[in-house]
Amino acid sequence: MTPRDRILDAAMTVFRRHGFRRSSIEQAAEAAGLTRQALYHHFKSKEALFRAVLERLHESALSAGIAAATAKEQAGGSLADILIAQITARFSLLISSLEGSPHIEELFSEHLVHAGDLYQKYGARYAEQGVATIENIRRKQKLALAISSAALARCVEMAVNGSKSIHKGMQPPDAFFKDLEIMLRTLIAGAIAASPKPRRLKAGQAKKSSPKRPSSPKRSGDRK
Repeated sequence: MTPRDRILDAAMTVFRRHGFRRSSIEQAAEAAGLTRQALYHHFKSKEALFRAVLERLHESALSAGIAAATAKEQAGGSLADILIAQITARFSLLISSLEGSPHIEELFSEHLVHAGDLYQKYGARYAEQGVATIENIRRKQKLALAISSAALARCVEMAVNGSKSIHKGMQPPDAFFKDLEIMLRTLIAGAIAASPKPRRLKAGQAKKSSPKRPSSPKRSGDRK
């Protein structure tokens, strides 16, 4: 483990235990087994350390989403199954990183205050990941979508944000994931266009449309 990773692990523990406002560089340095000066060599402020922790979490969440989507695809899952697995893996990682903390809502709010640009950056990357997944499955499963892959991915993220607004800090997780799955399955089912059914012909129409067999030419030796 690199010194930077050791510091970020220690900082995550400190932020989870004390929240952002009551945490300090000294606490993070002590948890990492370093002096304050040694920690300042890597991070110039508590805010910079907090941003680095968040950035690593987001990168891990992206990787978890890709792995979960790939596994569900290989298991023969539907588009809804695959997208739900991808998004669930993403948020499961974020939630588990804060598990047991009494400061979850504070940490999420400070995320927007001190790392609003990261929130926007990774929001765009999650959306791009969603578009790539939808387009990949659309091609492989030969799905007909009523809207574009980009539009569906945007609707999926809006559904995610709606669930997050209902469940503050995504708590309790079980209720959050249950509501999110219901919303996503309903949304995706509506976005998959039904295949047109072949038009059935009536009996009379079928006879009329049936081509007549050409009569065989008579040979010279045949009886008249």
